[in-house]
Amino acid sequence: MRTPTLAWCRCSYRPALSLLLLAAACRTASQTPSVVAIVRADTAPTPPPPRWLDVIGEYGPDSAVRIVLERGGRLWLHTASGEAPLVEQSDGVFASDDAKARRVVLRRGHAGFDAQLDGVETPLARRQVGPESGNQLVISPVRPIAALRTEALAARPPVERGSFLPMDLVELTTLDTTIKLEIRYATSNNLFGTPFYSQARAFLQRPAAEALVRVSAVLRPRGYGLLVHDGYRPWSVTKMFWDASPEDKHIFVANPADGSKHNRGAAVDLTLYEVATGAAVEMVSTYDETSSRAYPDYPGGTARQRWHRALLRRVMEAERFAVYETEWWHYDFADWRRYPIGNVAFEDLGK
Repeated sequence: MRTPTLAWCRCSYRPALSLLLLAAACRTASQTPSVVAIVRADTAPTPPPPRWLDVIGEYGPDSAVRIVLERGGRLWLHTASGEAPLVEQSDGVFASDDAKARRVVLRRGHAGFDAQLDGVETPLARRQVGPESGNQLVISPVRPIAALRTEALAARPPVERGSFLPMDLVELTTLDTTIKLEIRYATSNNLFGTPFYSQARAFLQRPAAEALVRVSAVLRPRGYGLLVHDGYRPWSVTKMFWDASPEDKHIFVANPADGSKHNRGAAVDLTLYEVATGAAVEMVSTYDETSSRAYPDYPGGTARQRWHRALLRRVMEAERFAVYETEWWHYDFADWRRYPIGNVAFEDLGK
């Protein structure tokens, strides 16, 4: 896995993002309540009025992004310089209420909302972010997946120097039957549009798996469970990702020469589900979304979405998991360096 700068790169993929958005998110994280404070309430905030959902989002160019979010039963306009409340003036018209800054008016048009700066005729168009806007990354494999699989299974992981703990991969659902699975790489619902895993299973090194079970136990009395998208990933799959990608897309996948934390069985992709309904909670972004909304400190969305994201982060960090800096759903276990790159197929685990 590479450390991202402008590009979001992890064990799967991430798109490029402007420095402005990242800086704005970091500033917001230092100005807003801490993760602990956000989730101190016993219940999640109520959803905002449905009429607000269309106005919540991003407006303007990369050089001056404006984010409309909901917090405390109000709409707010977030910019690099701060935040101001939005006042609902009439049906489909919202205006910023900040005497220190240029007034912004948002109006509903034929194609949705756009923003207008006082004294500027050209509106600030709504930014197309999120999978619903069609910007989810899709990579067309450069070679047939079947051929890549044959080559990957015949290859060997890189030789590592040092002393490592023995691999002790445990299937999560055998430790806790309330952990649900939605393993995307066992389906065609992933960036390559084809299955890579032959079985929809999730494994972690035993200490990480047991820590995740403790997370699950803490969440259950609050009415939530864990929904896992990915855990241990055989190195051969990481090689397939790399070999399937054109050279200009290599920044979005892990280099098999380095391996990844998923290969070590010490990384997990997950979210929350509601015990009462079994449905996944709504987060600020979708899983594996290729937009700025995937950042764990992204300030936008609704209070309820951010509360769920903060709750997941709080309980995971309490068990020595660290959130990946550009993905709210990806967590690395603290001892990941102590494990070697693994390449055992799912079919040979848990027998």
